Amino acid sequence: MRGFVRENSLTLFFGALFLAALAGQSAAGYYTFNDDARLHGETVLSYPRYLVSSAFGQAVLENWQSEYLQFFLFIAATIWLLQKGSPESTDKPGPGTDREQRVGRYAPERSPRWARVGGARQTLYSYSLLIVMGLLFLGSWAGQSVTGWNELSDQQRAHGEAGLSYLGYLGSPEFWEDTTQNWQSEFLAVGTMAIFAVYLRARGSAESKPVGTPHAETTSNE
Repeated sequence: MRGFVRENSLTLFFGALFLAALAGQSAAGYYTFNDDARLHGETVLSYPRYLVSSAFGQAVLENWQSEYLQFFLFIAATIWLLQKGSPESTDKPGPGTDREQRVGRYAPERSPRWARVGGARQTLYSYSLLIVMGLLFLGSWAGQSVTGWNELSDQQRAHGEAGLSYLGYLGSPEFWEDTTQNWQSEFLAVGTMAIFAVYLRARGSAESKPVGTPHAETTSNE
């Protein structure tokens, strides 16, 4: 158990932070939602009911989709685009040769099985991280759109207004404001990380070059 925790401590650390932050968001959102409901003379929700409500679902998913989009685009962009001197960049564009990627006949004995076989399975595995991130983005974005539409419809019914169709909601300024306000922050974070890492260091981090590496040298901490 001690070895498992040590070898997976990065994932476990962020998993624990995620659960704690999600619990904090749910509690704060629950009180905020019910305070607003009381102010307008509307029905308050129990905590379990709030956790499955569209209000909570939208608040969670609109952040998830932007995070997965960030990683999807970052992974794809770093295949072809360069930032000289940044450990977030390779030193040459493209997917690399089979020898460089250690696939097919160049794969070591302990390589993943699909890296050693050819054809569609190797191609699928070669881009599996990109595919999964893309699917997670599309799934969470779809979830955001549905929960956001349900939440808006509930508000419209409560105020005696005509409901908006789902397609109408997808084209509404409200949906795109909720979406792009998250996108812009993710793109800013990735862009600044890529350029800051050229000149700044975090000793011992895989996201930083070794401290003494020249700024113009594109090398990661191996």
